[in-house]
Amino acid sequence: MSEPNVTVVSKPRARMRVQTVTSLGMLTAVAYILMLLSKMLPQVYTFLQLDIQATAITIGGFLFGPLAAAAISLVVAVVEMFTVSDTGPIGCLMNVLATVSFCCTAAFVYKKIHTKKGAVIGLTLAVIAQVAVMLLWNYLITPIYQGVPREVVAGMLPTVFLPFNLVKGGLNMGLILVLYKPVVTALRRAKLVPESQTIVQSKKVNAGFLLFSLAVLATFVTIALVLMGII
Repeated sequence: MSEPNVTVVSKPRARMRVQTVTSLGMLTAVAYILMLLSKMLPQVYTFLQLDIQATAITIGGFLFGPLAAAAISLVVAVVEMFTVSDTGPIGCLMNVLATVSFCCTAAFVYKKIHTKKGAVIGLTLAVIAQVAVMLLWNYLITPIYQGVPREVVAGMLPTVFLPFNLVKGGLNMGLILVLYKPVVTALRRAKLVPESQTIVQSKKVNAGFLLFSLAVLATFVTIALVLMGII
């Protein structure tokens, strides 16, 4: 009589799954905290809120793929709807669309081109994708949500929604470029993500990339402060 088939999960694989779940949970919590902190910022054009939770979500997407980014985006948006948001299901939908269009685009490209150049290309395309998606959905949803005539919303697309989403995406792009390396290094030291298999770049290249990242971040932070009326 033959023995029944028993699926045995190796200890390294089981440990990796635990590490992945732990890392995703941690990044989801960080994204939620960043969302709360974002609500403390002044609104732009009196009704639009800049947010930076996409920074943590995209880092999760870079580490675990676009599907992980989509899952974190959905969880954070739903939890926000039931805890601190007053915009209901429509606000939740808009949050998911904005975050997924940015984070999943960046994570998908980075998965295909797993280099610093790929990260920059992915994040640039992510900004473009977010702007395009949100222009469409703001045109469709804002008249219903805000009670504003569609003709008025159409006039706001190039003057309000375009610069807002461009700055929002650029701000997250700058933060990701600056924070990705130290965050991933900390997670690797904590044994929550595996060691990188890529070749280590020279310090000169790293220094140049850091300066580029800081320049991007400084540019969009300055523009964001202008839009919020702080400077």
